[in-house]
Amino acid sequence: MTVRIDATDRKILAELQRDASQSLDEIARNVGSSKTPVWNRIRKLRESGVIGQQTVVLDAEALGFEACFFVLIRTSEHEADWQAKFLQALRDRPEVQEAHRLAGDIDYILKVRVQNARAYDTFYQTLISEVRVHNVTALLSMEEIKSTTMLPLEG
Repeated sequence: MTVRIDATDRKILAELQRDASQSLDEIARNVGSSKTPVWNRIRKLRESGVIGQQTVVLDAEALGFEACFFVLIRTSEHEADWQAKFLQALRDRPEVQEAHRLAGDIDYILKVRVQNARAYDTFYQTLISEVRVHNVTALLSMEEIKSTTMLPLEG
């Protein structure tokens, strides 16, 4: 379903991206509208799929997940059965925060968040025992410079 998004919708979405825990009154005040029209717009945006799952952002390091690895995967397998098994293995691993299929020399890139290098090795050993891959390169992030889920709605 295609939904038309106007300037007010964009303001509402920007407010929700900034802080989805705001009250409806706060959102309405910040976008210059009243509560009922804002609620109706939010409901429309949810029903159309523009607004997806709502969640909270946790501090990984505060919870002991101090290592973030970017895992580059090359495979010589491209059959549907292999791909289904591989994708299921990724979905089953809570350490995988993101997974992308790429164009170019690398087939997949994963963002994997774990406690430490030993935990990454456990993840790696489990993954390669479940599905065959041609080459795996793990890159340890030394410092997270920017991480956001916010889209550039204004402009």
